[in-house]
Amino acid sequence: MQHLVFDLNNNLTMNKLAVVALGGNALLRGNQVGTIEEQEQNTTDTLENLVYLIKEGYDLVISHGNGPQVGNILMRNDAGEEMYGIPQMPLDICVADSQGGIGYMIERMLRNVLKKHGINKEVCCLVTPVIVDKNDPAFQNPTKRVGKIYNKAQADALTASKGWVFKDEVKDTGTGWRRVVPSPKPVGILNEKVINQLVRQGIIVIAAGGGGVPVYIDEVGDIRPSEAVIDKDSASSLLANRIGADEFYILTDVSYVYINYKKPGEKKLEFLNKVDTDKYLKEGMFGEGNMAPKIRSCLQFVENGGKMSVITEATKLADMSYGTKITLEYED
Repeated sequence: MQHLVFDLNNNLTMNKLAVVALGGNALLRGNQVGTIEEQEQNTTDTLENLVYLIKEGYDLVISHGNGPQVGNILMRNDAGEEMYGIPQMPLDICVADSQGGIGYMIERMLRNVLKKHGINKEVCCLVTPVIVDKNDPAFQNPTKRVGKIYNKAQADALTASKGWVFKDEVKDTGTGWRRVVPSPKPVGILNEKVINQLVRQGIIVIAAGGGGVPVYIDEVGDIRPSEAVIDKDSASSLLANRIGADEFYILTDVSYVYINYKKPGEKKLEFLNKVDTDKYLKEGMFGEGNMAPKIRSCLQFVENGGKMSVITEATKLADMSYGTKITLEYED
């Protein structure tokens, strides 16, 4: 879908619209401690790669992960309560906190990158509530790990005092107990109309960070917070569909999707259609802890009207020979 857009000089243009989901490594590398200097440099390096899309005439909505950052916020919650008796903030507030901080950093770094390249575009960051179904089965089976690791006595005490649910990390990592929260499916973007209006004016919008702030609508129509974490790629895919995006990009730490990744018979996939994607998912060819949710989000996008999804590494965006392209059907 091409959008009729008025630029800042009130000239009518027709641009493609892409939603770009930045992976966690776009902000913080695995071998780093997470200083603001490190995160700002990583963010700048990643955003440099988006200049290609902007110069190609794309309007952009940018989403991002927040795993390390919201984890740090939760640990600050713990430390503040233990040392000073400061009341803990609920998970939705922590996600909103991370959205605002990360979004501000992306906006500031992006403004500097645009200035460097002589590109005259406005940038806007929106704290984005994302609606979930309060009856989603995920609420009966919390799986998403958050916060720090506790010993058994601490975990039991927190279960008794706060009702938190914990998973035995010893079985997986030998380290202790960690809180788990639900990860429900996103069903709506609360301020999608605002995002759509802004991007149709040619403004680059940063939205749905960390999967969005999880909320649900109660019996009287009020917006209520949800103690949950929404998958970032799933929320980004939904947003892309709801605003009529042409393309959906997930930027991760590999240039392609593989089957039998790091196993005998490893194979690079440059193109995927729905039939093959469904087949590989059913066969368990993609890791459930990393690539499978991304694949499902990309498939969801093209199944609901999107033209193409792409999974690749940020530095490969300018070379269209890289990246796995997911479409409904293979192109002739």
